Amino acid sequence: MDPNYYEGILQLRNPSEEVINFVRNQFKKNQKVWIAKQEKLKTGTDLYISSNKFLLSLGKKLKNSFNGELKTSRKLHSRNRVTSKNIYRVTVLFRLD
Repeated sequence: MDPNYYEGILQLRNPSEEVINFVRNQFKKNQKVWIAKQEKLKTGTDLYISSNKFLLSLGKKLKNSFNGELKTSRKLHSRNRVTSKNIYRVTVLFRLD
């Protein structure tokens, strides 16, 4: 699989070192998922992640472990040629309070 391939974006805003370490440990536990790209911004970090399912579960784990705001959205990316199903790119925003 292409190492630049991603299905969704995890947007961490005002993250503490503890939140970043928590996210890194989740990736170490699951070897099938990877970070395709990482962008540093003034307000935080964007991580481009290879699995929407993992991204959604990671968002829930962040919300349960830390006090913060969680927002999830999706955007139509393309359509599968074989199954004719819509393919979405998911964006999960986690803002630490």
